[in-house]
Amino acid sequence: MMSSTYSVLSTQWDQQMSCIRVLQRAVRKWNNHQNLNFVINFGDIVDGKCPPDQSLDAVKKVNNEFQKFKGPNGQAYYDISPGPGYRIVVLDGYDISAIGWPRVHPKTLQALEFLEKKNPNPDKNSPAGLLGLERRFVMFNGAVGREQLEWLDGILQDSTKLRQKVIVCCHLPLDPCASSQEALLWNYDEVMNVIHQYKCVKACLSGHDHQGRHSIDSHGIHHRSFEAALECPPETDAFGHIDVYDNRLLLWGTDRMQGTEMYFNP
Repeated sequence: MMSSTYSVLSTQWDQQMSCIRVLQRAVRKWNNHQNLNFVINFGDIVDGKCPPDQSLDAVKKVNNEFQKFKGPNGQAYYDISPGPGYRIVVLDGYDISAIGWPRVHPKTLQALEFLEKKNPNPDKNSPAGLLGLERRFVMFNGAVGREQLEWLDGILQDSTKLRQKVIVCCHLPLDPCASSQEALLWNYDEVMNVIHQYKCVKACLSGHDHQGRHSIDSHGIHHRSFEAALECPPETDAFGHIDVYDNRLLLWGTDRMQGTEMYFNP
């Protein structure tokens, strides 16, 4: 029996108006859906290709479009229980990061110190010379901090007691088979070590990897990174919605976003 429906959008900012048009079409379609609980944007609202002096205006334009969606919005990391039997956990993959925080912020300094140890390149956005999974140690990625990991553990303990199924959402992918090596969360392994202690997590959804991929890890958890609107040719789209059932998630994609069935043990 279907318990709820969630919408997804994966965007990265390059050609601003093209992405805005994708978002506009997505919001119109979501608002016409009869059973939509909330919307999550899994992509970069503004990336490094947007000139710094235009970033604020770009964010305002995107926020203005999202305000037209008749549903709630969230914050950096949080959880919601939108319907019977399910819990949505949204992680902040840039909790520890060299971007997004003030230059002298302790989290910025922590990230820069980490990158200095892990990436010998003068350009910390370059993975040149890094091998295998070490290629994730670049400045455009980040990590989930210790406090957030402890919060996640507590949430999953609570969900287990309540017999909730959990969907984990994070901009940065958490599984190497669902992402390029360069797009992974720095400490994806630490996050998954927490998640794998519990049987309540059924899927991990992400953006950042523009191509879109699907994998099932050794614990039976589905990992789905979403196709980016940035890569959409004119008048095509990359968004969708997810129907939620007792034993599966059913992603209905539009154009570039491939539909995906994710079955799991209830």
